[in-house]
Parts: sequence; structure tokens; C-alpha cells
Amino acid sequence: MENVDALRWGPLGEGTVHLCIDMQNLFAEATPWHTPWMERVLPVVASIAERHAERTIFTRFIPPERAEDMPGMWRAYYEAWPEITRERLAPGLIDLVPALARLVPPARVLDKFHYSPFFGTDLAAFLVGRKVDTLVVSGAETDVCVLAGVLDAVDHGFRVVLARDALCSGSDTTHDALMTLYGRRFSQQIELADAATILEHWR
Repeated sequence: MENVDALRWGPLGEGTVHLCIDMQNLFAEATPWHTPWMERVLPVVASIAERHAERTIFTRFIPPERAEDMPGMWRAYYEAWPEITRERLAPGLIDLVPALARLVPPARVLDKFHYSPFFGTDLAAFLVGRKVDTLVVSGAETDVCVLAGVLDAVDHGFRVVLARDALCSGSDTTHDALMTLYGRRFSQQIELADAATILEHWR
């Protein structure tokens, strides 16, 4: 499906940023949104972030204070998950997992209130202003926030490299389905590579 030994569009240059999505205690700990194998991919995510901490942006998914603060179907969504609203969550659950939080700074943190890190934020303008043309993407979940962020990144014209061994989901079935989708349906715009290959080609 893809060449695992090299990146399709060549080495990663100075315009590369690591976009690490939602590696938070909210998903790592025993909450209704627990992502069981986040712990397994964390060392791989950390290997990318540690090598390029100054070129890493960590996103945090921030739930509303209460369900009625959100419009439309988002309100219905949080009415189904009331224990995830900030009025009920322990504050520390929103934080990055400790292994990654220690990298801030020089890594940056971007808070978002929706699935995509581009929606309602200045991320695109920030990246363009710093002449970023390539995003290495890791994090959670493959089939929700990563999906939304990756498709928005494609629409903004960024080169997207998915670190396939640095992604996780609460569902093996939909994780596998999305990895197939990324590799086959979006093969012209999304590259899949393991972290070792990414780091080898990112100087």
C-alpha cells in the first residue's frame, strides 16, 4: 500500500511541525473517554516530540463548562456525556499526559473546543506565518480528532505525514478502517510512515 522505507515526497525540511493531537489525561485515565492503548503509543509519540520539541504543537480538547453552553448537536452530545463537562471533570484531566507536558516549553499548547485543531483557532495563520508547509501528525483519536485535523490540514494545502505507530483510538475496528482510508483514498495527499522513518528523514 505504501513504501515503509521512505517518504513519498522526500525528506522533512525546516518547514515541518509535529502536530500532536489530544494526548491528555482525559483519554489516558479511567474516564468514559478512556483510550485503552494510548499508553502503548505514548513512548512513540514522545520520541517524536522529544527530538523536535521546539517544532511540536500539542492540542488539548477542552469540553464546555456545561452542555447548555454549546450550540445545536454539540449540546445534545454533551447531554449524553454530562460527566465530561468541566463542571464535573477533575481539572487535571484536561492536562497533557505528564511525559509530554514536561516538554512545554519549548513545545506549544493549543486549546480547541471542537474536533479539528483548525476550527475556531488561529492555527492555520500561525503555521503559514512561520512558513510551515508540512505536518507530522500523531495522537488521539485516529478516527475522530485526528481525522478532522488531517482533513482540514489537507484542505489548507499542508503536506501531511501520519505517524502510524503514534496514533491511537478507543476502537480497533475504526482505527484500522481509517488507516486504510488514509493510505488508499488519500494516498496523494497523506503519507503514512512509522516514527523511526519520520525521524530518520527529519533533520
